[in-house]
Amino acid sequence: MVKMDFKYLGDLKIETLHEPSGSQLKSAAPVDNNGDGSSFSPTDLLATATTTCMITLMGIHANRHGIDISGLTASTEKHMANQPRRVEKLKITMHIPRNLDNKSRDILWEAAINCPVAKSIHPDLKIDLQVNYTE
Repeated sequence: MVKMDFKYLGDLKIETLHEPSGSQLKSAAPVDNNGDGSSFSPTDLLATATTTCMITLMGIHANRHGIDISGLTASTEKHMANQPRRVEKLKITMHIPRNLDNKSRDILWEAAINCPVAKSIHPDLKIDLQVNYTE
């Protein structure tokens, strides 16, 4: 169990404390939802959690199998839907700056798609994952 504490700061902004580490995070409502967009929105954090979870699991499996993924970069596009307002799609593109054999690629792919955050997301949210490997 991990405990987090939240404090509403006003103006649709929230400060969160991660108790185990003492790290703080601020969030704000996006411009298209009555906020000023000055920080990550709750739906941005969903996208961030998904991508960082995938990379973390890839790193765990890479370490376990001796696969070098140093220099991995990623970008995520969050697409919203209306009726109801929700995250409709996450387009996640990762780049690993080296060529890897098919077995290593399969290990990393399975790790990414089976991360706990991705497994916790409603199946109506489409996750479009692309991993590119180049020297």
